[in-house]
Order: sequence, then structure tokens, then C-alpha cells
Amino acid sequence: MKPFVDMAGWSVVPLDLLASTARPYSSTTELPVPDFGAVVRKVFIANFGQANRLWPSCLGRSTVATFEDEDLRPLWLARDREGYIARCLATKKTATGITPTKAVASRWYNLATIISETNGDLWLHHEKDDLWWTTTLPGAPDVLLDTELRPSHLSERVFLMHKPATPWSNRSKTGSPLRWNALHPRARDFLFIQGTFHELSGDNAAYAEALVAGDDIEPWHRRPSWKARSQGSGKGAVTAFTGKRRAVVRMAMTAIGTTASSNGQQVLRTVKNKELRFASQHELEGYISALVDSQDGLCALTGLRLQYDGESDDPELLCSLDRIDSSGHYEAGNLQVVCRFANRWKSDGDDASFRRLLQLVRLEGDV
Repeated sequence: MKPFVDMAGWSVVPLDLLASTARPYSSTTELPVPDFGAVVRKVFIANFGQANRLWPSCLGRSTVATFEDEDLRPLWLARDREGYIARCLATKKTATGITPTKAVASRWYNLATIISETNGDLWLHHEKDDLWWTTTLPGAPDVLLDTELRPSHLSERVFLMHKPATPWSNRSKTGSPLRWNALHPRARDFLFIQGTFHELSGDNAAYAEALVAGDDIEPWHRRPSWKARSQGSGKGAVTAFTGKRRAVVRMAMTAIGTTASSNGQQVLRTVKNKELRFASQHELEGYISALVDSQDGLCALTGLRLQYDGESDDPELLCSLDRIDSSGHYEAGNLQVVCRFANRWKSDGDDASFRRLLQLVRLEGDV
């Protein structure tokens, strides 16, 4: 059976054809590296599907992939971002079982766009003690309707989207093994992702490129901030969760303290009434932790990587709990985790207006 093409120009492949074309790959195979010239490419770190379920298929097929609920795909094909977000808010849950915020739903919308448009970009994936990489190729993604892979949403079926790429490798271009525990702790910080996709930028992207190319990365390691990060650091990604836990507890206690002193009392002025609408600190901490995960560890306002207590090299990027509606309460659906500086800049302003101003800054910076 041959593939066919859907409305967006994606190649749609039946499941029986997929099974016959999957091919195993040996990490010891010598790989040709395509030359994409002087084009500045993007660098992504990624997991594939909930609980990384699509990774074995990506490894076998040489692809990068995501999935999309069957009922959401028509909205994406119509480029109806607002309709897509509205349906997510009304009917979907995150992997941790909470209703997504608008920022999270918008990120879900972007996943199919990223897979559709990636071409010549570097993708990295951490699996056990290996760091894997691939480069996406030209061509439309393959799309198939799957009835087995069910996310924790209301939709019973999902579309799987696979974009062709070079064979995945866990060795640099010079043949050196890319072992996770051998990486510098500072590199593990930004090469680790809790959610789906995250685009690296600036210096972090340059380091990832050098690592994959087998170039000299010691100039990074000699920097004072990198040396400080390596002092007293343990192995693996466990330290990230320790820092995350400390940050979650701090944010919860700050919210409890804020609501205790902001119950509409008269001082020199009337303080806004802010209620804590969680049954306990434990429930609030669980919700905050789920928020961080649903945001892929990124600031809900700026998209910057959040940093955690005791592991930060920039205090302005530390996690901060923000009320989306600044006049509302600390309750489910009205909270997002942002960088400390973004929370301070937004203050008690309108969330939509602040996002508009951030977008203006981005557009001005692209000129």
C-alpha cells in the first residue's frame, strides 16, 4: 500500500507499511554527515511522545516525531491557533492530569509546526547513559492515524508525525562515544529536558554543535561559571530534580505567606485579597511541580529555561510562581511558573498586555 498526501502536504503512511519499512540501526555504524553549507541551523533537545514512547520508533526509522490528538489535527491544518487552544482548555489534560494553561496549549500547537518545518536542524536526545543526535532531512513528515498510542486526553486516537532524518548516532562525528555521565554538569543542565521539545540558543547551541562535531569544548569548561557548577556536583540528572524540589517548596511557601498577609486588610492602602484555594501545602506543591513539567521546564512568559534553587548561575532565571490574572487567587488554572525577572517586570499588570510587549521586543530584536 502506498502513502497518500493529506491537506497539509504531509505523507500519510498506513500502519502496515510502517511495520514493513522500520529498520534497525547499529550505533557503531560509520555515518555520512550531510553538508548543509553555511545555513545557520536550529538545535533542539527532545523527548518523543508521552513517557518518550515514540523514541524506539524514531531510532529505528531515523526520524524525529510527535503526536497530535485526532480532534485537534483539523484545527492545526486550518491554522486555527485560537480554536486549538480553546479546545485544549475545554477538553484536555496534561500528562500530570491538570488542565493546561493557554501557554501550554500554545506550545502543544507548535509541536506539529516544528516537526513540519524542521530541515537541516540538529536534534539531540538523552536516553539512559547515551546522548543521541541526528539531523533532519528535506521532505514532508509521514503522518499515520494510530489507535493504540493513547495520551491521557479524551481523544481515543492520535496522529503520529515522523519527519525523516539521518540515522541517529551516539558518537560524535570524530567517533567519540557521547556518554551522558561523562558530560560536564553544566552541559547536562541544558541538554536535559523534562517535556517534549526545546530549542537551544546562543552559547548553549554552540556548545551542542561543538560536542557533536567532536571539536574542542575545553574553552567552555574553563569558564568560572562552569567550574563553579562542577564543584560538589553528583552524577546524572538527579541533581536537577533536587533543585526543582527546593524551588517548588519555596514557591509554595511564598504563596502561602503572600495570601496570609494579603486578605484585604486596611494598612496605609487596601491590599488586594489573595486567597489560597488549595487544601494543603502538599497539594499546592504537587500542582506547582506539575505546572513546571507541563511547561517543559520553560518560563511560561519568556520561553527561557527555568533555573532551580542551589543550581542557578543567574538568580534572575530562578523559578517564580505567577498569577495569570493578577487580581485573581492562587488557584488551579490561574497559576504559571515564570522567571523571577519576568514576574517582577509583569508585577500586577495584565498578562495579555505583558505578552504583547514581550512580542514587540522580540520583533524589534529580529530587525
